[in-house]
Amino acid sequence: MTIHKEGTASLFITFGVLFVFNLALSRLISDQVLIRQGFVVVSVILFLVVLQFFRNPKINLTKDPTLVIAPADGKVVVIEETVEDEYLKEKRIQVSIFMSPINVHINRNPVAGIISYFKYHPGKYLVAWHPKSSTENERTTVVYKLSSGVEILIRQVAGAMARRICWYIKPSQKVEQGSEFGFIKFGSRVDLYLPLGTEILVDKEQKTKGGVTPIARLKA
Repeated sequence: MTIHKEGTASLFITFGVLFVFNLALSRLISDQVLIRQGFVVVSVILFLVVLQFFRNPKINLTKDPTLVIAPADGKVVVIEETVEDEYLKEKRIQVSIFMSPINVHINRNPVAGIISYFKYHPGKYLVAWHPKSSTENERTTVVYKLSSGVEILIRQVAGAMARRICWYIKPSQKVEQGSEFGFIKFGSRVDLYLPLGTEILVDKEQKTKGGVTPIARLKA
């Protein structure tokens, strides 16, 4: 288990604020030992809570060109047909994974291919399960073009707590299945838009593990 690079600044700031707070408190109530010790315990717990947001566990990646692998840890909250109208302009099967604050927040490429489209959209911070969060929240849209010519679209969607989406990809870049493509701080949601006829291998409410859980099997 290591700490993800996106956590460096947040952890440093959190530690600094808690340290200064406890230092000031120790001077203000130097005679109240139990109260000071209580705040130290609370501060340690708060720091550990922030620390777990940025954990980066080692995993055995699933790699299979016929499969779409989960891009994130979380729970499947949507499996339905919908129209993707930003780039694909056609009906697709949408599979959405909700990332809670206790999940690992790393996002991984669900397939191998070329990034044929990327766009960042600033926006609102509605709760991640809100019906309009996919179109109104802060988000990114990423499209992978497979060797077969099929395109898979994925969308990082910020939630009510998330205030920063990170990405490490760019158009025309070749990517490997399972490698990191982004990070969403403090939880949110990831949407996949798959071709009609794709065999879905998960059920609603099923938990997923990014880079490991097969989400769907592509048509040959």
